[in-house]
Amino acid sequence: MEKVKRLAAVIGALGLTIFLAAPALANSLVATSPIAGSTLKVEPSAVTITVELTPLDMGNEVIVTDPSGRRVDDGTVTVAGNDLIVGMKPISEPGVYKVSYSIISEMDLPLEGSFVFNFSTPAITTPQEVLPSTPAKVEGSDFGTNLFVIGLLVTSLFVLIALGLYARKIFNER
Repeated sequence: MEKVKRLAAVIGALGLTIFLAAPALANSLVATSPIAGSTLKVEPSAVTITVELTPLDMGNEVIVTDPSGRRVDDGTVTVAGNDLIVGMKPISEPGVYKVSYSIISEMDLPLEGSFVFNFSTPAITTPQEVLPSTPAKVEGSDFGTNLFVIGLLVTSLFVLIALGLYARKIFNER
C-alpha cells in the first residue's frame, strides 16, 4: 500500500511538472497600418493589424472612430494569415482617429487594445493610392530560448528527484 502511495506521488509530481512546463502562448501586436501615432495626408482605404498568432476567422472586432467619436470603418473584418483588415469609409475630417481592437486566437486570451493615427487634409487634394507596406516577420522564439527552457525543465526534474530521495532518506531514519 505504501509503494502505491509513493508511486502515485511520483506520478503526480511528474505530471504537475510537465503540466506547468507547457509552452506559454501569448498573442502580441506586431505591426499596424497606418502606423500607430503617424500622421497621414491621404485617407486610408483600410486599417491593417498584424499579430503574432493567427487569429480565428470569427469573433474579432476592429472599430475605427473619428475625432468626434463616430464610427468610420465599414464593419467588415477580414482575416488574411496573421493580418486583420477592416475597410474604411471615406474620411475628410482632420484630427486624431482611434482604432480599437479585440482579437481572438486559438488557445489564447483575447488581445485587446487601441492605437491612434492623425489625419491631416492636404492643402491640394489629389487622389493618390496608398500602398500598404509589408511588415517584417517577428519570430516568437529561437533555438537559444528553446534550449534554455528545456535546460530549466531538465534541471527541475533532477531537483524533484533529489528532493524525493532526500525525503525518503529522512523518512527512513525516523
